Amino acid sequence: MDFALTEEHQMVRKMVREFAEKEILPYVKEHDRNQTFDRSLLPKMARLGLLGPCIPVRYGGAGMDYISLGIICEELERADTSARVIMSVHVGLNSLTIFQWGTEEQKQKYLVPQARGEKIATYALTEPNAGSDAVGIQTVARRDGDVYRLSGEKMWISLADVADHFIIIAWTDLEKRKRRDHTGMSAFIVERGFPGLETGTIHGKLGVRAGNTGWIRLDDVPVPAENLLGYEGEGFKIAMAALDNGRYTVAAGAAGLIQACLDASVKYANERYAFGVPIGQHQLVQQMIARMAQRVEIARLLYYRVGWLKNQGIRNTRETSLAKWYACDAAFDSAADAVQIHGAYGYSDEYDVERYLRNSKGAVIYEGSREIHQLLQAQYALGYREDKPLRCELPPYDPETWQAE
Repeated sequence: MDFALTEEHQMVRKMVREFAEKEILPYVKEHDRNQTFDRSLLPKMARLGLLGPCIPVRYGGAGMDYISLGIICEELERADTSARVIMSVHVGLNSLTIFQWGTEEQKQKYLVPQARGEKIATYALTEPNAGSDAVGIQTVARRDGDVYRLSGEKMWISLADVADHFIIIAWTDLEKRKRRDHTGMSAFIVERGFPGLETGTIHGKLGVRAGNTGWIRLDDVPVPAENLLGYEGEGFKIAMAALDNGRYTVAAGAAGLIQACLDASVKYANERYAFGVPIGQHQLVQQMIARMAQRVEIARLLYYRVGWLKNQGIRNTRETSLAKWYACDAAFDSAADAVQIHGAYGYSDEYDVERYLRNSKGAVIYEGSREIHQLLQAQYALGYREDKPLRCELPPYDPETWQAE
């Protein structure tokens, strides 16, 4: 086993950290207070290759490996969760899904401009009455000659009001929907501008206020048949495969949030005095800081392992679920400890730890709630669940071909 990051990984970390400290941190408090999304980040990220890092160069990407994707997410969320969310939906949930399941024509039409950052993409599974219960979605797609007509509503979709391209999961077999048979679900690539598609932004969120979250309404939207992703009936498999990639980015990002909590707490504990000494000399404060140091190391090791598995082309649903579950719970606990260390100041947005606590709560819910991941891990441990091969696996990392023009 080699636990050392390569020189390339270290360069990626340095590049993204410098970018985040220059382009995100100085402005995030204003955007968080105003609940506005900083669209200017997108072209800046594109210029560094951050919107297609683990996509081969021939498809417009940077040709990096999957561990690099994790490092990028960690460093972005160390600055603010809203920046990492861009990676989760644009890269993890959408672009990697097209890379995995798309035809060559779909990759050229959609993946190439997305990897270059010319187009922004997202993924839409959740609905007003269907979250953890993915089979409970109500959106339908009816075949009408050379098009499918999509009708329904998606809710809590990151970048909904920003994206140019959407992956939409819908029922194509209504009889199977009655039986809750997921083989009646299909996936589609939908463009903004298709007639009948409308989006909006959700305001008043507890956290990730500097990120765009919204809804999508589909009113008999005509989608060309060639925009079917995979085959009819593979929508549920595609949705779950996408979540493996999205959850990986969330887990890696959570490690960054823990690191941010640790950095802020160490700085404050060395500066704030109580009872005549820096509060860092008090054992209960040391205990909270020690737990943060422990959590960030475990979270990193878990997501590094998933990145390695992805590089080898090994399916990693169980390992990704574990990494996401642990890291997000650990981030929430670390943020709560960081606020406690800061005392009354931690209750004010004068200090970043207040934002960390609000942001950390979302990740315990989205991309599979804490309870869903607990159930998954129990099912694996009890032998009730195993990962079966998909028709289309995520391609393993091959530096020779990925970095070739």
